[in-house]
Parts: sequence; structure tokens; C-alpha cells
Amino acid sequence: MTLFVVDVETDGPAPGLYSMISFGAVVFGEKLDRTFYGKLRPISEQWMPERLAVSGHSREETLGFPDPEEVMHAFADWVGTHTRSGTRSVFVSDNNGFDFAFVNYYLWRFVGENVFGHSSRNMSDLYRGMQKCMKSSFRHLVDTTHDHHPVHDAIGHAEALRKMRNMGLRLSL
Repeated sequence: MTLFVVDVETDGPAPGLYSMISFGAVVFGEKLDRTFYGKLRPISEQWMPERLAVSGHSREETLGFPDPEEVMHAFADWVGTHTRSGTRSVFVSDNNGFDFAFVNYYLWRFVGENVFGHSSRNMSDLYRGMQKCMKSSFRHLVDTTHDHHPVHDAIGHAEALRKMRNMGLRLSL
């Protein structure tokens, strides 16, 4: 397995109805220096100002972002380049019900396939399972400040995943 930790910023709660504005990914490993950052022009006329504000971008700014098809093809190529030979790429995020939904939709719409397949891993659930408590949070394991820049947030989550591995989580890499 090659793990890709991903974080997404959007202008609304559901793919297709709203747009993914930016996303970041990092290849999981000892060094967290192989990253991808994509900004995408909106694909919908609908948007929620309060949701977009989280990303730090204005609607006017996002309308000048790159074409989503180009960005998603570049991302799919990047994942392929960084997936270790003989392994499959695995999508990991803090909230994969949200993040994976957007990335899955965009990959299918603009690339014609999802390079991660049909499944993903949720870090919160992994940690809760390790702690045997549904209320547990891994946030204290994050070193990089969570600032809603998706690359920074993905790196922070990868740092936490590394600590979870050091705590005994078996990652069949």
C-alpha cells in the first residue's frame, strides 16, 4: 500500500451541488515532503459564503482558479508517479466521508476513474478503534498548525498517522 493523506476545502457541503476549491495531499512516509496542491475553479453556481470563508478565498478569486479537469489529471498522474511499484494507492483523511466524496466525484467527472478505487480510510475512526472509545480524538497528535491550507492540514494528519503507527497501529506498507 502507498498511503496518500488528503485534505479538501470546499464552498459547500456536497459534491456536484457545490465545488471543491482546493485540496492537498502528502505521501505518507518518514519524510512528508512529497506533496500536491490543487486549486480548482468552481463547477457550480451555488456556493455558501460561510463555507468558502473557511478556505480564506473569495468567490471572485476562485473564479480565476485553474480548470478542474487539468488539475485532476495532474493529481491522478502525481498519485501514479508516487505509488510504489506493486502496491495500490490508498486514500486517507481525517473525515473521509467528506474529503473522499469530493475527490471521488471530481476524479470520476474529470478523469473518468478514481485512482484510489472505491474505498478510503478515516483517521478519526482508526484512532478511536485504537483507543476503544468513540469520543477519542487524534488532534493532540498533530504538530503542524491546522490553518485550512489543505497541504498543511494533510501534513498535520500524516504526522498524527505516523504517531499512531508508533503507538502500535499496523500499516501494511
